[in-house]
Amino acid sequence: MVNYWIVGAVAIASVFWAEIVRDFYHVASHYVPPLQKLHNWHHRVFRPNLTAVSETIYRQAHWRHDVPEAGAMMVLGLLLWLLAYFVLPAYHWGAAAGCIYTLGFLLSAIARACGIKGADELTDITHQPGEFQTAPGNWFVNKPYHWRHHFDNQNAYYCGTFTLIDKLMGTALSLKGKTVAVTGASGTLGRLLLKHLHKAGAKVIALSSGNEQITLNLDGESFPVKTVTWHAGAEADLAQLLEKIDILVINHGINVQGERTGEAIANSYEINTFSAWRLMELFFLTVRTNENIACKEVWINTSEAEVIPAVSPLYELSKRALGDLVTLRRLDAPCIVRKLILGPFKSNLNPIGIMSPDWVAQQIVKQAKADVRNIIVTINPLTLIVFPVKEFFVSLYFQIFSRKAVAEIKASSEKSSVEAKIN
Repeated sequence: MVNYWIVGAVAIASVFWAEIVRDFYHVASHYVPPLQKLHNWHHRVFRPNLTAVSETIYRQAHWRHDVPEAGAMMVLGLLLWLLAYFVLPAYHWGAAAGCIYTLGFLLSAIARACGIKGADELTDITHQPGEFQTAPGNWFVNKPYHWRHHFDNQNAYYCGTFTLIDKLMGTALSLKGKTVAVTGASGTLGRLLLKHLHKAGAKVIALSSGNEQITLNLDGESFPVKTVTWHAGAEADLAQLLEKIDILVINHGINVQGERTGEAIANSYEINTFSAWRLMELFFLTVRTNENIACKEVWINTSEAEVIPAVSPLYELSKRALGDLVTLRRLDAPCIVRKLILGPFKSNLNPIGIMSPDWVAQQIVKQAKADVRNIIVTINPLTLIVFPVKEFFVSLYFQIFSRKAVAEIKASSEKSSVEAKIN
């Protein structure tokens, strides 16, 4: 008796195999000269607004890249089917799913190459002009995600449908050339984030409440970083700077330890919660164009204290409040919003921290390049289980019992743009 669960598993595996072949063919097309020569046509086709330079180049690009790519997918899909025939003779026909799936790509590529009317609109979704409606996809490639491959960094964002290979290769986010500002830059983690972001090719800016010039120690040499002084409550002073920022890392905070005075409560919430929230909202107003939607991001250090005790009640309360606000607002965020869920690392705020702050900073950058939206760096395995569950249900609750705010964010950003031009 045929087990249809096994047939289904083989079918799904064959489809994933087809996508893996396509993604690695694409990677090879950037490094293997004969394939690179053909693939360059694909990068000659589009303007930044995704309109084609010419119909002739558009059609030739499909003959030179898309059709051979689909052909490679078909050949290796047939080889997988042949392998299944010998290894799983009773279920081998499930592997036909990958070939049928690939056939759709092959025929649509040929249709576009032949100039059949409407074929591009039906089958070339990630290259259609128009306003971006969402931020770059997390697990699935959408138009903003693929736009970055053309106009952000051609040696990243390789995937065609699923983003898994980019995540594994660390090419799901390119930091090369990005302008990244880090708050709390004079603190232990802030300095190390600046260091590792710089090593990843970013142009870093230090946002600090102190007056000292931030410098980094890179291979024994001192490297001065552009330093901007600001303080909590003066977020609006950063408005013009944020227009030029690609990635804002909100990392500042205080830990009053065991205090519970009225002043300690006010300071904890003002700095840890509301200052971070105001900066996030201000940054959202700078996201107006397709390029902004595709490339701008905000990373917010909400801490492991969202779900795990930090032996500091006010730190926990204020960070949990921030975490919930971020979860609520990123449902409608015009750009990618990442949470940094960090366990105890040694710093001025936590002198008894266990983890190396340098290692923590490295892990943050590494996971960001893999497009992890909730970056968890901890030695506590419970956090790895509890946080995703908590985040899922809190986010679901907010989706059910609150209304979308996309129109409000867009209207505010347009108003902000008009006011900036007037001033």
